[in-house]
Amino acid sequence: MTEHAPELQAADPAPLLRLTLWPHRSLDRRYLPWIMIAATIGLAIPIIPVMGADAVYVLLAFAVIDLSLLYGLIGLTYRSGRLREIVRLWPDRLEIERIEPSGAVKRWEANPHWVRVELHQTKRVKDYLVLSASGRSIELGAFLTPQERRSLADRLRQGLGEASRANAAALH
Repeated sequence: MTEHAPELQAADPAPLLRLTLWPHRSLDRRYLPWIMIAATIGLAIPIIPVMGADAVYVLLAFAVIDLSLLYGLIGLTYRSGRLREIVRLWPDRLEIERIEPSGAVKRWEANPHWVRVELHQTKRVKDYLVLSASGRSIELGAFLTPQERRSLADRLRQGLGEASRANAAALH
């Protein structure tokens, strides 16, 4: 009886282009305790003068509700900040992987030779970035600013050109 070593698969070569996109968050998580302390102090200021009165319990209840809502809503913004879009480009394929805040993963793959990078002007969104290939389209970087989407479109066009040249060189 002979043992066979498992076949080793060649690892994918390094991509020509690898980009990771995520939404901007202006409030760093390490500042959340300070925001909550400031909000607590801000809500306590109008309550202090009525200490001892029966109305203080009503005001405290509303203050607790307000602080709970603030904490919960800030938590929701952090959750949405877990969104990621990963772009990987090789000479023979383009992969886009979208990781939702819930952890669900969506993938889109196309031959770079057929990919079109388009910026659309709509009433609601300026420079709406769309990639199209083989009758399918995908929106990319919806959470980016218009300037960032234009820059991303330029970088993608440049990368697709490099992929086309690398693919042509490999064929010759």
